Amino acid sequence: MATQMQQAREGKITDAMRIVAEKELQTPEAIRERVARGTVAICANVNHTGLQPAGVGEGLRIKVNANIGTSSTFPDIAPELDKLAEAVRCGADAVMDLSTGNHIGESRRQIIAHSPVMVGTVPIYEATVKAIREHGAVVSMTTEDLLHTIEQQAKDGADFMTIHCGITQAAIARLQRQGRLMDIVSRGGSFITGWMLHNEKENPLYEHYDDILDICEKYDVTVSLGDGLRPGCLADATDRAQITELITLGELVDRAWRRGVQAMVEGPGHVPYNQIAANMQLEKRLCRNAPFYVLGPLVTDVAPGYDHITAAIGGTLAAVSGADFLCYVTPAEHLALPTLEDVHAGVITARIAAHAADVAKGTPGAADWDKKMAKARKQLDWDAQLALAIDPDYARTKRGARNAANEEACSMCGAYCAVKLINQYMDKQSRPSGD
Repeated sequence: MATQMQQAREGKITDAMRIVAEKELQTPEAIRERVARGTVAICANVNHTGLQPAGVGEGLRIKVNANIGTSSTFPDIAPELDKLAEAVRCGADAVMDLSTGNHIGESRRQIIAHSPVMVGTVPIYEATVKAIREHGAVVSMTTEDLLHTIEQQAKDGADFMTIHCGITQAAIARLQRQGRLMDIVSRGGSFITGWMLHNEKENPLYEHYDDILDICEKYDVTVSLGDGLRPGCLADATDRAQITELITLGELVDRAWRRGVQAMVEGPGHVPYNQIAANMQLEKRLCRNAPFYVLGPLVTDVAPGYDHITAAIGGTLAAVSGADFLCYVTPAEHLALPTLEDVHAGVITARIAAHAADVAKGTPGAADWDKKMAKARKQLDWDAQLALAIDPDYARTKRGARNAANEEACSMCGAYCAVKLINQYMDKQSRPSGD
């Protein structure tokens, strides 16, 4: 079966393209043309049944991803399925299964089976855990282990995969020469770098990239080129190692597109606010406007417990400046495995950042939502206001806790509500409605 990109290049508008076009208030031909060029990716594995297709990239609404998955400390899949349901309920456009606990394969299959949104995976996690269990060390992992894991995850229905192909011996040498405060904080990046340094060999994911593309083409998996050398603190942002890897990722995008395989590029990380726009523009330039998927970026290192907020601050600017896909950050970032409540807070906060960027960029339909809220507020229509809220249940709880059931104003202003007062005196018939 041909990939979405291959079909787009043949002039065919697929069912997935039509669904994306309807969601995005755009024409199917506009979506097809961007998929053909690679500036939009529709992550839709042929084996993911029940998927509601979504597009990521040029001219589309900024998408939000939620990370879930088991760990060695919390290996039970049931809570992660609850987190999946909560993430989807809160409006996440994707989830990534980052499981490292027991029964990784079964966890992945259950998540994919239960997910109506696109699912991403990181194959090196499973390959690494397998190598440790079977051989006693990460450095004993083989190329066959990696390729077999990628094939199995594709067969199971993973829609996109983070593959750390851009870490090369040259990039590691550059990192060592320049020096870093925190070296490597990407889990996948540390695994493959440790393997390379111990075995004194080139990255097998880079050397066998064509084999990986064979798999991705077969199942129409979008390759998400991982930033294994992303900065883990502000002091390491935009350094030579990060940019060296990014240059390589741009070349790997070209190779994927030549095969008709869809590609995304992943980005930082921890970045000072004044460097975010430049980072986004650099990626777009080097990677030919491929969809850009960023974690945050977090704009300060000193807010554990509030990193969903530091990520939202950076995420809005990143999306305005070119990023297409925001990976959520929860209040548990840097501290613990997220709880159900953390997932809720992470998704809603990332969606706020994404929507703010959509409004600023003029994404079709974005400003209409805010206009509807403004009209409901002017009319003191609380039912409409609460229904329009990005988190209706939370807004309803806040409203109900400090206001009488039939109170027209709110308890902040009470009898001195500006909107209520001005409505009494303004001649609503003598001015434009604002439509």
